[in-house]
Amino acid sequence: MAKILIVDDAEFLRMRISKMLRADGHDVIEAENGLRAVEKYQSEKPDIVLMDITMPEMDGLTALKEIRAISSNTASVVMLTALGQESVVLDAIKSGAKDFIVKPFERERVLNAIAKLLPKG
Repeated sequence: MAKILIVDDAEFLRMRISKMLRADGHDVIEAENGLRAVEKYQSEKPDIVLMDITMPEMDGLTALKEIRAISSNTASVVMLTALGQESVVLDAIKSGAKDFIVKPFERERVLNAIAKLLPKG
């Protein structure tokens, strides 16, 4: 399956998504803010990044731009967003995010977003 980096400042949310993804056979790495996400992206080279937008240290939009600067052609980033952040989501898509998931989310929505980004075969 895929190596997936989950980035969110809420530990309970990272744990919830990690558990879901591991049950689906994926390898999971976690980061608690955008700064750590960029570091882990460089060291771990995940296939997909699920990233919250609003976080301390470095927000998800800034981290997305930094990750895209590291590997613009291969970075598959899905933004996690709260309701009412539509303008930020548009910025994220323009900056290279592949998809976005609105919180609270359904398990199937997360797994479908990941499946769309995995190589076919």
